[in-house]
Formats: sequence, C-alpha cells, structure tokens
Amino acid sequence: MTDKTLVTWHEHRVQRKRGCVVWLTGLSGSGKSTIANHIDFKLHEMKVTSYLLDGDNVRHGLNASPERLESEYGSEFANRFGLSFAANDRSENIRRIGCVADLFCSAGIVTLTAFVSPYRKDRQLVRDAVLKSGGDGDFVEVFVDTPLEICESRDPKGLYKKARAGEIVGFTGIDDPYEPPERPEIHLASGTESVEESAGQVIEYLKNLGKIG
Repeated sequence: MTDKTLVTWHEHRVQRKRGCVVWLTGLSGSGKSTIANHIDFKLHEMKVTSYLLDGDNVRHGLNASPERLESEYGSEFANRFGLSFAANDRSENIRRIGCVADLFCSAGIVTLTAFVSPYRKDRQLVRDAVLKSGGDGDFVEVFVDTPLEICESRDPKGLYKKARAGEIVGFTGIDDPYEPPERPEIHLASGTESVEESAGQVIEYLKNLGKIG
C-alpha cells in the first residue's frame, strides 16, 4: 500500500551519540514525577544533558484535551486532535510521547518520562520504536511499584477520591486496569524506598549502561 502522504525519511549529516529513554510507569500517586524530577536534578548536577517529559505537563500543550483546544481551534478540530483519558486516547498520548522521547534520545539527551502508561502494548510499541532507531540500552523501563492503598492515601490531586465517588470514570487502578511491566529494567519499591534511594538506583543503572559518566 502506497503512503498517500508521500513522505521520505531524510538522513542527517550530523551523527550524534544517542542518549536514552528512561520510561517511568506506575499508578497515579506512585511517585513517578517526584522520582523523575530528582533524577533530572541529579543529572543536571552531574552536567548530563537531560530532560523530563511529565504526563500532566504535556497535556497542557502537545497532548491537550478537547476542552483546552476548543476555544482557539473550534470544536471539530478539538474533538479530532484533543486527547481525553479514554483507552484509545491514552494509547495516542503514549504514542506521541514515545515519538518525542525518541527524537530527544536521537539528540543525545537522557530523556526521562513520567506517565501512568497503563497498557503493556503501548509501552512495548514505544520500546520497539526506540530500539529500532538506536539499539540495546536506549530504552529503560522503570516500574515505580507502589501499592494502590499507598497511592490512594497520598492522592496528591484528589483523583482517587473523585474516582471512588463516581465523579471520574475509567480511572486507572479503580475502574480501569493497570498492567504492570513483566520484565522492567528497573523495579523500584517506591512504597518503602526514599526518593533519593529510588533515583540513585536509576542513576547507577545508567552509569553501568554507559549512558552517563
């Protein structure tokens, strides 16, 4: 089947050493963003070029909801390109971020992502795309394994309370599934480890991988 958009990959003259994609996944409230922020801070102190793509932050722009887009672009555009939290939109959210993360990786950046990314298939597709662009070691899956009861007790955004009250439908861990990684490169017991300990494990792994000095 012919690609109707007729696009061709254009090779770059500049070849850079690739960075890597460090993909933190776990339930809402598991500590993904906090740990990723600490890793980013420590890498900055080490003079390592890194960047954090956070699940909430990208939904302010790149992956904005229909409600955020409608006032400027109209309802037809917003409904077509805006992303909700329905299953298909969650998959598209992860696909887009996977593409952005791979671009950052190609630029030599240690790219941290903090997304619930509840479905194994979506995470695997990102892994496959990153490894296809580069090679072994370019994708590091980090399972931030925090029990639901701890995440719910933290509830930093009040989302679990709303989900339990039926104000939010399709919330991961309550009435929508979370599929934990089966073979993550790093397994963090965030419920019992400190942020510093969890971040330290990731940094040590990247050192052993040769991605940072």
